[in-house]
Amino acid sequence: MKTLAKKSTHTASTDSQTSTADSKATSTASEATQAATSAADQSEETTQVDPQAQQIVDLKAQLDEKDDQLLRAQAEIVNMQNRNKKEQAALLKYDGQALAKDVLPVLDNLERALATQADDEAAQQLKKGVEMVYGHLQDALKKHGVTEVAAAGEKFDPNIHQAVQTVPVDDDHPADTVVQVLQRGYLLKDRTLRPAMVVVAQ
Repeated sequence: MKTLAKKSTHTASTDSQTSTADSKATSTASEATQAATSAADQSEETTQVDPQAQQIVDLKAQLDEKDDQLLRAQAEIVNMQNRNKKEQAALLKYDGQALAKDVLPVLDNLERALATQADDEAAQQLKKGVEMVYGHLQDALKKHGVTEVAAAGEKFDPNIHQAVQTVPVDDDHPADTVVQVLQRGYLLKDRTLRPAMVVVAQ
């Protein structure tokens, strides 16, 4: 009987220890599960926050790009306005250029008429009338900024002179100087309306 009682006590003690161990194991497993769940929750929270941060970065980049495009567009508008102002100023400055070019051949013909010899009184009277017309036409052109190109005796300038013939250099005409003017040239303010046709010493 005593032996049975000892065995029973021993068995109960063993069962108690086993139960305690099982309880500890269960508790440890539960803690591990909770820890894993917490880590998973934190990971999900991190995953949820990252897309928001990335979206903010993307929006900032888009905003910077739009700002840059806006600045470029504003700069282009300013450049266009400046170009338009310059073009309008040039149009006003050189207004009437086409008309002045068309008038120059008339001026040339009047000069040829004045170069002819007037022998009788009628021809002289006619020549005086041509001189008056020629003078009025020159005054009108000058009033609108059309002036004659300086040529005879001047140094040859390809911007305002057109050399159509050359002659040898002499004491009176150094190299690259205009010896003779075959056709007058004209300027419209600072722009060459028609270069002078000249003979140049070479």
